[in-house]
Amino acid sequence: MPWLQLRIDTDRHRAAELEDALLAAGAASVTLQDNADQPILEPALGETPLWESTRITGLFDASIDVAAVTRELAGLCSKPLPPHRWEQLEDKDWEREWMQHYQPIDCGNNLWICPSWLQPPVADATNLLLDPGLAFGTGTHPTTFLCLQWLAEQAAVTDSGTAPFANRVFVDYGCGSGILGIAALLLGGQQVTGVDIDPQALLASRDNAARNGIAAERLPVFLPAQCPPVEADILLANILAGPLAQLAPTLTDLTRRGGWLCLSGILVEQADAVMAAYRPWFEFEPVRTMEEWVCLTARKRASPACP
Repeated sequence: MPWLQLRIDTDRHRAAELEDALLAAGAASVTLQDNADQPILEPALGETPLWESTRITGLFDASIDVAAVTRELAGLCSKPLPPHRWEQLEDKDWEREWMQHYQPIDCGNNLWICPSWLQPPVADATNLLLDPGLAFGTGTHPTTFLCLQWLAEQAAVTDSGTAPFANRVFVDYGCGSGILGIAALLLGGQQVTGVDIDPQALLASRDNAARNGIAAERLPVFLPAQCPPVEADILLANILAGPLAQLAPTLTDLTRRGGWLCLSGILVEQADAVMAAYRPWFEFEPVRTMEEWVCLTARKRASPACP
């Protein structure tokens, strides 16, 4: 199906009005993008994150009257339309266009993340089949990759032939797509408790677990308020620095003494603040870094450190 898109360059103060106007004028979808390479790393709670220079794109059926829609938009706005232009989109199979950007990811130690529509490149590897969707966690972002890499290293079979994850219990806090918890189970873990504030993430975790042949009882998922008391051998949390620091008492309680903590979603300059929140209970390993992101791993002490 052919499409037209209208691109409008504006600022964050007019973004909401223009988005509403595009939808009222019949846009099939509206997207907002950074128009000046300005990162938004961690918005405040309840804040709608927008860039100072924002590009808004409305997608329309190609059969529309462009002049009429432009006039309608102008009438819906309190001020004249900012700089804008109409563009013809090439008629493509957009679903396949989107899918081709995902390729298998080698996490090391024979762990691969493979889109569910592709054949795993190494048949006898630990292959996690993933359907990238609305929930965060595809393995492509450094924060997720660093956690997967650490998991694969910890799960590597020892020279004595023992399986390190056998009978191990995990918590995947902020489970998203379920990628970390599912990897832990495929690598030999016994059970994972998944927790997320987004019901869509809980659904995605269930779906991806089933896709990998994992029984529902091995990966039960909960909203935070319904999370049962667990003492995890390994707690995984790939969220953001601010929430991780605030959650330190909660995540500490969910980790058994002698258990491991693996935290990510943290920028290099945020690492010290996050570690400070957990140091009363945990001894940290050397920091893992990839691009501007870090992964923090630590073992819980037998007793809290003296103040």
